[in-house]
Formats: sequence, structure tokens, C-alpha cells
Amino acid sequence: MQNTQTALSGKEQAHSLTVPAGMRNERLDRFLGEALSHTDLSREKIKRAIRDGQCTVDGTVCTTPSTRLRSGQRVELAIAPAATAVEPEEGDLTIIHRDEHLLVIDKPAGLTVHPCPSCPEGTLVHRLVHHFDALRAQEGFRPGIVHRIDKDTSGLLLVALSEGVRLKLSEAFAERTVEKEYLALVHGVPPATGEVDAPIGRHPTHKVRMAVVKGGKPARSEWRVLHAAPEGHYALVAVRIHSGRTHQIRVHMAHAGFPLWGDQLYGPGTPARLREQGYGARQMLHAWHLAFTHPVTGERLRFTCPPPQDFPDLAIALARRMTRVVITGSPGCGKSALLHCLQDRGVPTWSADAAVAALYEPGADGWHCLRGRFGDRFVPDDSAPVDRRALLAAMQTEPGLRREVEQMVHPLVRHDMEAFYTRHAETGAPVAVAEVPLFLEAGWRSGDGSCDVLAGVACPERERMHRLTEIRGWTPETIAAMTAWQWPDEDKMRACDMLIDNGGSLEDLSGETGRFIAALDARREAAEARLAEELHDIWKD
Repeated sequence: MQNTQTALSGKEQAHSLTVPAGMRNERLDRFLGEALSHTDLSREKIKRAIRDGQCTVDGTVCTTPSTRLRSGQRVELAIAPAATAVEPEEGDLTIIHRDEHLLVIDKPAGLTVHPCPSCPEGTLVHRLVHHFDALRAQEGFRPGIVHRIDKDTSGLLLVALSEGVRLKLSEAFAERTVEKEYLALVHGVPPATGEVDAPIGRHPTHKVRMAVVKGGKPARSEWRVLHAAPEGHYALVAVRIHSGRTHQIRVHMAHAGFPLWGDQLYGPGTPARLREQGYGARQMLHAWHLAFTHPVTGERLRFTCPPPQDFPDLAIALARRMTRVVITGSPGCGKSALLHCLQDRGVPTWSADAAVAALYEPGADGWHCLRGRFGDRFVPDDSAPVDRRALLAAMQTEPGLRREVEQMVHPLVRHDMEAFYTRHAETGAPVAVAEVPLFLEAGWRSGDGSCDVLAGVACPERERMHRLTEIRGWTPETIAAMTAWQWPDEDKMRACDMLIDNGGSLEDLSGETGRFIAALDARREAAEARLAEELHDIWKD
């Protein structure tokens, strides 16, 4: 059989064939379908071309697909480009793989895959048609598209460059031989592995949403946790889908109780403070892994594509939390002076001594505790605050009473400190500092939830004694009593994460304060760098 074919990119495809000797009564459409089976022309497309007058038999136009042929006849078929109404548009494409049959591309978030009534132009298909004229020979508004991902989902997408390859790939997707795995940032931390096998259909009342509904189409998703935030407020998961329902991962993860960060449709979205900083502007979903059998070569191909920068950026922003600092030290070391230096630099501060004073005001919680336990011994009447001088004197001479007072008051102080940290964390403050002289003596520790960093104010004993006697006017008895309640200074400093030297002048302390803040910033930046590297290792693997 003589077969001459001319294929022009984006133009007419002409096929000229001679019916071989011995062939009789063969249908025109069947003859062309078998003769052109190596091309991207489907049987239906050939039938339509015949009906449209694009076929001649011995020079005469033939519009009947069932026309019977005889040997020696000359058949010519001219296929005009499909009227897709998709006009080429310029735009970048990130191509991961390309051969003469197909493409694997990395679709950016924010780009719709194919035209639709709400997005008739500016789609990925428009860019594809601009870069690959051969796609214009495929019919419809989705030339080359065999599967899709949401506009705001990024990642790997497979594109067929011919109709024949498109049909074979579509069949592979229908038979579930294509492996697809996505990365998702979700609220909370799911179990290490899990599965949702639940049907998905249109939401019964919110028509723009899908939902797990009785009578929906079967859908199954599996996840595995790749990274979890220690605080438990987010996790990075890999989700493999075994079906291709609309919004499947978003619906299934929300159904499991772990909606995607940034998903305004199926989850709480992203807090305004983070959105204002440019984080979480879209649902955090990325098509990460793609594996399929090449429809022409038969080779099993696998591709991995790291997510765009907004993924690690949001993970780092979610992991970023205010550094809660406690400063402590022995009497006379200069804790209050350091607190004032921090205040001058705009750092939020809190004082345990000030909190205790507030707790001892009439009607406050500490006031009620002491009046309820000791009557009018330290609270002479309903309108008077706690007599702190009388209480201190009793605590110095009655160890049992001191321990009892501490057991009542310390939890109230800690609660006030935690409320201080919470208030400033909500404002986005990078650091907040609490001064707690008896932090260690109260049994609290850095890392137990009390604080992130315990900083000790170091000062030579001679200088401390000078400040206590000459500046504060403490007697040796008061110094001895207050010192007896506390850890030895060297033990206190040894238990701290960081030390601030306050053995010099106020000017020296101001310089130490600057170095202290810089060290806290460096500590935070190092933690973020470690997280970025950990996430990068996940993408790389």
C-alpha cells in the first residue's frame, strides 16, 4: 500500500493512499483507520473529517464513511487543524522532561490548566499551544491534557503531544497505572500513616464545594507524615491518591481532621497576620511525584519535583514562634537594670516582682488566697493590700509558712507570666523577656514549657554586695535571709542557657544588652536554617 503523509505543524495534515490489490468492499473509514493507525488520528476523528468533506476517492469528494472501496482506488484525506478557539499566548513553561511524544512540566500555582467559562484565556493550554504548534491538531479546548490539577496547586503535569499518545495516557489514568503523590502542609499532626477511603461528590448545599457524601464516586487517599512541627500545629505530609476526584486531597484531609493550610474552601485558611506577610496565599498542595509507563517506548518513567519556595517559607513561618526568655540571677546582680535596657530597645518585658505586687492588691487572687488562709494577719481589712513587710518578716522566720505561701503564689505568678507571653506572641513580637528571681527555686526549668531561653545575669559577689548595702540599704540579716532562699550563684549561672555580664557600668550593660539581643536573633535564624535544610533534604530525597 502506498502511503504518502505530509504533517505540517499547526497546519493541514495530508494523507494520500492507494487501496491495495485484492481488497474489496472495505469501508472507507475502516480502511483509513487501519492505514493511519500509526498517527494520532482516531477513528472518530477520521469519520468527522470524511463527513466534513475532507476526503476524496479518485479525486471526488466523499462524505460517507461507510463507502465501499475497491483495489487501485486513490484515497486522499486532508485534516485541517481543529477549531479549538485556543489562541496561542506567550508565557513561560518549566519543562521537566520532553520527547517527541509527551511533556512533563512543573505547573506554577495560580495558573489554570485549560480554558473554562470563568477563565477563557491565560491558561496553561494557551502557553502550550504557543510553544508546541502540533497541539493545535488536537480537538477541543484541552489539547494534550490527560489530567489536571487545581489552579492554586503547583507541580507535575503530564501533556501528550499527539492524539494517539493522549488516548493511551488517558487509558493509563483510567486504569490507575499512573502513580501520583502530592506534598501538603496540613493543620495539626496526623498519625504517621493513614488512609481515607470515602466517596466524594458535590456538596449538598454548597455547590462550589465537593464533600464526602453517600452515593459519591469512590475515592481513596493515603498519607505519610514527612515532617511534624514539635508544637503540633502543622505537618508536611505526602499524599498518594488512588483515584482522581475533584479536590480529592483537600476534601479527604479535611474529612480526616487535617485541612490544608491556606485552603479557604475546606479549611480555616491562613491567619491574617501571616497572609499580610505574604504566607499561605493558596492551598499548600504540590504534585511532587509522578510515575507512568511511556505509551510508546514502554519504559517506566519517574519524576520528582521540589515544591516552590512558598512551601518552605510557610513551614518556617509556622515554626517561627516568639522566643520566651527568662532572666534570673542572685540579689544585686542587676536584673532590673537589664530589664530597663531591654525596654529601651522595644523588647516586651515582665517582672515577677511587679506581678506579685499586683496579686497582693485588694481583691486580687493573691490577696484572696492569703486572707482566706491567714485571716487578717497579713490583710488587716477588706480595703487594704497585703502587708508585704509583715509577710516577708514571717517568711524569714517561719520556713513552713514561707513554703506554704510559695505554693499558693508561685502558680499565680506563672499563670500571669504565661499570659504575658501569649499576648505578645499574638502581636508577632520576636522575643519577650520575663524577670523571675526565683525561677529555678520554684522548680521551673528552661525547656519544660516555662521558657525557651534562661539567661543569667552574672555579677561578681563583691559588686553585688556593694549594690545591696550601699544602694538598696539592705542589712546583713536581710541579705543572709534572702540569699538563703536561693541557689548559690555559681549553681544558678551553671543552669542558665546564656549569661549577661553586668559587672561594669550601665553603659557596659547597654552594650551587653545589644549583644544579648543579637545572640537571640542568631539563635532564631540558626533554628530556621536547620529547618530549611531539613525540608530541603526531604525534597531532595
